Amino acid sequence: MAMLMAERPFAGGRVQLRTMLSAEPLMSARGYPNLFATGETANGEPLVDRQHPHDLFMELAARVDLDLADNLTGFVYGGPVGEPALGPSAFMHRASARLNPEAPITHHWFDSTHITYGVVTAGLAGRGWQLEGSAFRGAEPDEERWGIETPKLDSWSVRASLAPSDNWLVQASYGRIKEPEALHPGEDEARTTASVQYNSGKGLSALAAFSAKNRVPGDTLTAWLGEVNWDITKRHSLFGRVENVLNDELFHDHDDPLHDQAFRITKLQAGYAYTLPLGDAFSLALGGSAAKFLKPSVLDAAYGDNPMGYTLFAKLSLGR
Repeated sequence: MAMLMAERPFAGGRVQLRTMLSAEPLMSARGYPNLFATGETANGEPLVDRQHPHDLFMELAARVDLDLADNLTGFVYGGPVGEPALGPSAFMHRASARLNPEAPITHHWFDSTHITYGVVTAGLAGRGWQLEGSAFRGAEPDEERWGIETPKLDSWSVRASLAPSDNWLVQASYGRIKEPEALHPGEDEARTTASVQYNSGKGLSALAAFSAKNRVPGDTLTAWLGEVNWDITKRHSLFGRVENVLNDELFHDHDDPLHDQAFRITKLQAGYAYTLPLGDAFSLALGGSAAKFLKPSVLDAAYGDNPMGYTLFAKLSLGR
């Protein structure tokens, strides 16, 4: 992934151009293994126990900030590909997930709108607070990962953020999303999220978040997420994540007796990374993680009585 930004001030404000690109379309349409993860499709079939690849264009947008008064700024953000004002920052942008190579299994409770084809956001920001509202396209990206889909503005969201200090950020948001899932036409989603993020500025960052995904019509599915990254030294880091989610998409076969049943799943993950500087421009993190899953015993036939996950990774980053 690569994120590029260009900013230029003008009298009374600033304009910023933003783009984020991903090479993940080069991988299989089924993405990579991620036990108990669900969301999106491959070859017309829902993805289960897989993390889908992200699109080539993850963001293609602009933002204009205008100074309205002392400590008061108005802003407009938007573009053909962007992220509406809904939920905490996406997992690939969070300091608390900086070295964690796995997408959360709660990705589609918190982060699914971070690639949206058509976004317009307007808001006000003051010292330590921000209010914003978005109109955007509700449908999740399709299986064609290389192109830009037709933008629409058929969904909306609002978000309030508060930063009581430089170390803390609190947000609450609500969105009404029109037909987000291709395999559930006619089914909208009302999503409510709340989160608290902490960053010490000295290597410790953490997140605690909650989301309620209310299908309209349908049931409400909730998720909890906690994650942490601790840079013990410049080279040694520990990270972890705890997730608890109510998911009814684990069995997509309509003939399966467990189809459309909701199960409460907990994932406990811990990992370590060693970061090796490569000159002044790059760093290479080498590490691994292990995960344990807690689930109802009725899932033993499909997942075994003690499912585990293991990951080894190498992460090359620009910057140290």
